[in-house]
Amino acid sequence: MTNIIIQISKYIIILLMAAYTFSCFSIFTRNYEDEEKRVLIRQDVLLFLLQMVSFFAMYTAKKDLRILFIYAALAVVILGVILLYNLIYPSVSRLVVNNMCMLITAGMIMITRLSVDSKSPYGIAVKQLAFVIVGVSFGLIVPVLIRKMEFLENWTYIYAGVGGAALLVVALFAATSGGAKLSFNLGPVSIQPSEFVKILFVFYVASSLKKSIEFKNVVVTTAVAAAHVLILVISTDLGAALIYFVVYLIMLYVATRQPLYAVAGVGAGCGAAVIGYHIFSHIKVRVAAWQDPFATYSNGGYQIAQSLFAIGSGGWFGTGLFKGQPDTIPVAETDLIFSAITEEIGMIFSLCLILICVSCYVMFLNIAMELRNQFYKLVALGLGTCYIFQVFLQIGGVTKFIPLTGVTLPFVSYGGSSLLSTMIMFGIIQGLYIVREDEEAEREEKRRKKLQHEKNAKRRERELKDGSGRKTKKKSTTSDKPRFEEVPRQRTPKKARSHNQQRVR
Repeated sequence: MTNIIIQISKYIIILLMAAYTFSCFSIFTRNYEDEEKRVLIRQDVLLFLLQMVSFFAMYTAKKDLRILFIYAALAVVILGVILLYNLIYPSVSRLVVNNMCMLITAGMIMITRLSVDSKSPYGIAVKQLAFVIVGVSFGLIVPVLIRKMEFLENWTYIYAGVGGAALLVVALFAATSGGAKLSFNLGPVSIQPSEFVKILFVFYVASSLKKSIEFKNVVVTTAVAAAHVLILVISTDLGAALIYFVVYLIMLYVATRQPLYAVAGVGAGCGAAVIGYHIFSHIKVRVAAWQDPFATYSNGGYQIAQSLFAIGSGGWFGTGLFKGQPDTIPVAETDLIFSAITEEIGMIFSLCLILICVSCYVMFLNIAMELRNQFYKLVALGLGTCYIFQVFLQIGGVTKFIPLTGVTLPFVSYGGSSLLSTMIMFGIIQGLYIVREDEEAEREEKRRKKLQHEKNAKRRERELKDGSGRKTKKKSTTSDKPRFEEVPRQRTPKKARSHNQQRVR
């Protein structure tokens, strides 16, 4: 009976996830606010149903009440996130909030499953839930700061100084773990500064390029950005170094519209990759494992080989929760959580997870394109690129599309620094969404005043003509009727949005 419940539940989970993913993109075709709200409410229902089915299946497999306690706590936290955002920030993007909650839910389901048989049962699941609560607290504070602190674009060298100093401290004093210097241990918590510095890095580049895109300033900005990347390379945190490099290259190209800069950047990146391959031995190991993980199974290829075994054994529909062996994948809860999800919940679920990440990026680009302030536009672009490229590195690495880089899957992988930094990034994006709404309201107000001014000018012109005797007032009974423009328009049952108002909440 238990096996039947688990097998049925995996199909229900996949159907719920597919329906949610479909709504993420169908909402972009809605022209009425009422229709959008119905879709968003439907997403919330699907989200909570997916939570319920998943944790019920895990409880059925293990008969452990602690699974139900984690489920209850997660449901309360997610419900609180949705309600608080609607209460405090009614004008934020509801789609981004829902997607964030769905990604957190997917991560918590697999982290809970992986933590059952660990040395400290459910320990990392409880920690991750605590990280979510802390992250939500920051995520709710950040939007109002972005809206009120209009001087952020003036802190150019503060961003560069603080970010560079933090990375340098890690390179000099952090302990080496897995061949790289990544984090500091503060009691039971490990902090990875590079996760937070990437936000400062984006703000620095946006602020610098907002001031000037002349060649001299571009050279200075590139030198400072290269210093950040070089420090990360010295720390052998090559995954983060690659993210910084790609983000800067895209921001530079969008700000300057100079293809030469992009070509030069790609060439420099390829040259640096070749040099790094010959300098760092662990890069040679990763490249060899990427080329043929089974030939190097006992010498660096074990991790990617186990990842491929998990993905292959899961197939399209997965083995079902607690019916696979994701615990045999090294660091499955962090670097290879996508493989663990694919093994037990299936490739269809994993593809939907990727599409949800893409829908978040589409919203980020939508916000960036409609912002008028160049600084905010570049910040939205940089943070969005940082997010989606990290998703690409993580999924590309575990599927052997590219060599493993050791980065986490935002919101899904276990890790306080990753989750908190991503929550701050999403909070900044929500703040920029509010700024965009403010800019739109300001433009509408200016347009209204302009139309009112033109209307008043035409009225005065008519009054002057009537007073000068150029036109005589006809005695026809039709003169008492209102003019055409004074006739009020009839209301329609539903008010469709104008072209400028067609945006997803």
